[in-house]
Amino acid sequence: MKTVLITGGIGQVGSYLVDKMQDDYDVTVLDNLSSGKEPELPNHVHFVKEDVRSPIAKELAGKHDIIIHTAAQISVAKSMNDPVFDADNNVFGTLNLLEGARAGNLERFIYISSAAIYGNPEYLPIDENHPQNPMSPYGASKFCGEKYCSMYYNAYGLPTVCIRPFNIYSPRQDPSNPYSGVISKFIGRVRDDMPPIIFGDGSNTRDFVSAHDVVNMIMLLANGQGDNGEVYNVGTGRVTRIDELAQIVLDIFGKDMDIEFRDPMPGDIKDSYSDISKAQNIGFEPKVDLYKGLEEIIG
Repeated sequence: MKTVLITGGIGQVGSYLVDKMQDDYDVTVLDNLSSGKEPELPNHVHFVKEDVRSPIAKELAGKHDIIIHTAAQISVAKSMNDPVFDADNNVFGTLNLLEGARAGNLERFIYISSAAIYGNPEYLPIDENHPQNPMSPYGASKFCGEKYCSMYYNAYGLPTVCIRPFNIYSPRQDPSNPYSGVISKFIGRVRDDMPPIIFGDGSNTRDFVSAHDVVNMIMLLANGQGDNGEVYNVGTGRVTRIDELAQIVLDIFGKDMDIEFRDPMPGDIKDSYSDISKAQNIGFEPKVDLYKGLEEIIG
């Protein structure tokens, strides 16, 4: 049975990976519990409470067949206030794992990057060759992690591959994560019989991708699909307007109320959605419809 190390395995994507892989792999979860969540894991899944920057994390990286690195400092706001803390976690944490993996006999290192590395789109849909101009230290640190993965493949032959998810959502999403935050905010307000608030005219667009689809893409890579040294967008390739999202939430709750519009947020990206043809070429196909995905959250 192959061994897999999932960093950030208590988080949104990591926890679904544990669910998916626990029966067919020998799974170890590495998580520092910075989210405050206590682990709820099957007895046969190993749990190590530790930081990715630690010597223990480095040692563990050298002992596993597959590493899936989902752990990260994900708050854009926190990265803006403390860029050094952000880089310490996202850059040096990644580097620590890569260096540990280099001492082992690794089959694949899968790095979870972010569409935040693109910044303001210069064209749409966004493909992997789009210029990378991150607008926050968070985006810059995730991009730096990608470059280290690429360098470790080119310089040392370490089998690394990266994915750039767009706006991930699921019932396990963190409401403080700005990339799923609008969904959490809409649901929270409508559940409390208050109208969803949209900043702007509602015409902004995003690509909302279910965590289940992200996990399916990671599983393809864990099973050997895709090329080492490459990066793949993970989204739906479909465009969703923010006012459309708000209306879907209202429809699922069965509530009839007017959406509240306010002044646009300064610096907000107008449009962002993915070109996923490169991922589709290795077998990826998003399966979760946004309406059904939101139904799963709302219950």
